[in-house]
Amino acid sequence: MSIIQAASEVRKKLVFKIGFKILQWFERVIARHSLIGDSPFFPSSQFEWSKLLEENWPVIRREAETILQYRSQLPSFHEISPHQKRISDEKWKTFFLYGYGYKSEKNCQLCPNTTRLLEKIPGMKTAFFSILEPHKHIPDHRGPYKGLIRYHLGVIVPEPKELCRIRVGQEYANWEEGKSLVFDDTYNHEVWNDTDGERVVLFLDVIRPMPFPISWLNALVIKLVGLTSYIQDAKKNQEKWEKKLNHKEAGVAA
Repeated sequence: MSIIQAASEVRKKLVFKIGFKILQWFERVIARHSLIGDSPFFPSSQFEWSKLLEENWPVIRREAETILQYRSQLPSFHEISPHQKRISDEKWKTFFLYGYGYKSEKNCQLCPNTTRLLEKIPGMKTAFFSILEPHKHIPDHRGPYKGLIRYHLGVIVPEPKELCRIRVGQEYANWEEGKSLVFDDTYNHEVWNDTDGERVVLFLDVIRPMPFPISWLNALVIKLVGLTSYIQDAKKNQEKWEKKLNHKEAGVAA
């Protein structure tokens, strides 16, 4: 490695370290000023739009079942986002509708009713069907940024539900079909599907409600994160996968 290359690497590491420190500081600001509080789980009643998804759960489930007919073609999470390799394998499948604000046009055409519902949710940035095959364990991990909150709608939940669970911080919860689960994914969390069935949730990341001007700064950070290789690489992988899926066969005109 040349002196110039070495100096460039040092600069990159320094910029990353400084950026990480700033992000850590801003997350503490978010925790103090969050309009929904700072806890592992949140009551879904704090989010008016969650009722809309619950009321339309049967419609969402029907569209998810259509997608599951092509489960053998669906990508694993780490095939879209390589940064998830530590926690993802072939037992965790995804079907992205939105990723950090980027819309998957062809996938959304396969789920028109779900897409219309999603587009009514203020601050929705990411949406996909998260599919866990039987006996899949997602190990302990945390989300990258506190400015978003994580939402799950139970779409297909196998029994016994006690064996299909999530831990966030030191608290545990189970999914229920047609019910919402809202949590802060920057708390360490892990997931188990210890049943013999397939678990499907509608997985959303939504901008955390914050007072102005923190809300403005939060939106700016989210926009900047969307420009990083972390998101851009995932976007490129999603686009490559879309080209492989025969959407026409699945019911979408070319």
